Amino acid sequence: MTELSATGGRDVHTVPFPTAAPPAAIDILIVGAGPVGLAAAVELTSRGVRAAVIDRARSATLVRAGAMGHTPRVVEHLRRWRLLQRIRDAWTYPPEWHRGTRLVTSLAGHELVPASGPSFTDRGSAARHSADEALRRPQTVFQRVFLDHLAEQGVSVSGGWELTALREDADGVDAEVVNVDSGRSQTVRAAYVLGTDGGGSTTRRLAGIAREGEHATEKLLRLIVRTGDISDRVGPAPSATNIVVNARASGFLAAVSARDWRVYAGPYPLDHEPGEDELLEIGRAAFGCDVDLELLSATTFYHATRIAETFRRGRVLLAGDAAHVRTPGGNLGEGIGDVVNLGWKLAAVLDGHAPQTLLDSYDQERRRHNWRVADHSLERSRRTRATLAEIRDGGIPDDADLSDAASRRRAEIGARLRQDHSGAAGVAFDERYDASAVVCYEPGQLDTEPPWRADVYEDDPRPGHRAPDGPVDPSGGTLYDRLGTSFGLLVLTEDRTVEHAFAAEAAARSLPFTVVHLTDPAARAVYGTANVLIRPDQHVVWRGTHLPRAGAATVLDRVLGRVEATAVEATAVEATTAHTGVRTPAPAEATA
Repeated sequence: MTELSATGGRDVHTVPFPTAAPPAAIDILIVGAGPVGLAAAVELTSRGVRAAVIDRARSATLVRAGAMGHTPRVVEHLRRWRLLQRIRDAWTYPPEWHRGTRLVTSLAGHELVPASGPSFTDRGSAARHSADEALRRPQTVFQRVFLDHLAEQGVSVSGGWELTALREDADGVDAEVVNVDSGRSQTVRAAYVLGTDGGGSTTRRLAGIAREGEHATEKLLRLIVRTGDISDRVGPAPSATNIVVNARASGFLAAVSARDWRVYAGPYPLDHEPGEDELLEIGRAAFGCDVDLELLSATTFYHATRIAETFRRGRVLLAGDAAHVRTPGGNLGEGIGDVVNLGWKLAAVLDGHAPQTLLDSYDQERRRHNWRVADHSLERSRRTRATLAEIRDGGIPDDADLSDAASRRRAEIGARLRQDHSGAAGVAFDERYDASAVVCYEPGQLDTEPPWRADVYEDDPRPGHRAPDGPVDPSGGTLYDRLGTSFGLLVLTEDRTVEHAFAAEAAARSLPFTVVHLTDPAARAVYGTANVLIRPDQHVVWRGTHLPRAGAATVLDRVLGRVEATAVEATAVEATTAHTGVRTPAPAEATA
């Protein structure tokens, strides 16, 4: 339950799961009530799909909460689900504590790289590619809000139920589930089973799906420590998000609640078990002052990559950590990206708009994307470790040392950290799907795609890319708000021939379809052509001045997985300027 702490923070310490038995039959059985599994239920429910969730645990606890920081791309999905304000309201420490990510010698020590915090008079947004900004909330906040929403929608969530067997046939899956208290078993009949049950996924094991990637050679610990009132030493509004670099502690020191903080310890050999006193000493070094600490939890994690060899096997699918485990940082965001990609596809198959083969594109798109992010994360981790070793070899002054030499050394450390600093705009926004059977790529497009980069992103309107977002009315409504959960056609021309053809074909199929007319010249400059087809997960799947000779039906068949690559790509994008006066960006202009 949620209660106010002494500083006003809402401490979501324990989030209990409902315990009623799961239904006997359902469209989608979701195994795992973490934030990804519950997000999947929210996404599917928004599309009219009947979903149920089970989890072996009876509750989620804040002291073991993983993800804390969430990119603007994740926030875009929370906004579309109409849950963003609930998430914002459920803060676990006062929001004024969050002043960006500071690089410091310790919480009470010295700033190594100057960081500009928010200005009360600055009304502008720092987000260039999204109407939304990044958000910090522990994942238990997500779970609490998702559970409340699902209860309002009448969606079954059952804690204390474990998956033990899967039997698949041509029409569905029989999932054997067992109550962990009574041992009573029952069968849940589902059209599909979605495993979101973490890195040790039972769903993945029962489906016989192996994993690929590098094993770790050492381990690290994520500690949650509880403090008393330390406001006399760090102030009443301490910085909630810090990266500490000193001789004893390194990595994040981040507030989880008004009294609980996350600290990193390690690395350690795989067989080493550090004692509690050692871990608490590292925690005190991160704070940089004499504080009484209680160790609440110590969770092992690894700098490694383990990705499932496929995200789909028959009627069993994987998402989140069940599909991909990698160096920490953004894993929850990638999991939510998984379920958003998959949700509309499952709905389309269940509604009869698409064949089961559409689900193959989930693996084609998301697994390739996750490998890109995982490779970047592992390389970044190794580079960070090497930098830290170099800094420690050169010496790190004690916080109490205020000499000129210590100040110069801290300045040197800050300059060295700046060398390795890079943004992550590409990680947040560049979910490019460049090997998909259900995207109508343009002639030569895949040969001219610039390399994916973690630190660079520019709005790219070509098929396979996230559709550039922007305001479409003076009151702040965005393009994504207008598109909602349906397919959408952006019309940036006075010629409505393509619009009428798509609208008629969608109506004949009873396919949810939204038409958005954008007359703003800036929108035309961004999208570079007259018509742009966007699928429900906000990715462009076709664009052009006019339809291919086979018409709108062929385009929709392709993006719904009904046909393979055909003459769809024959749309002459190069003719855009002649037909509409709209400039078509060259590849070099579309992406940096």
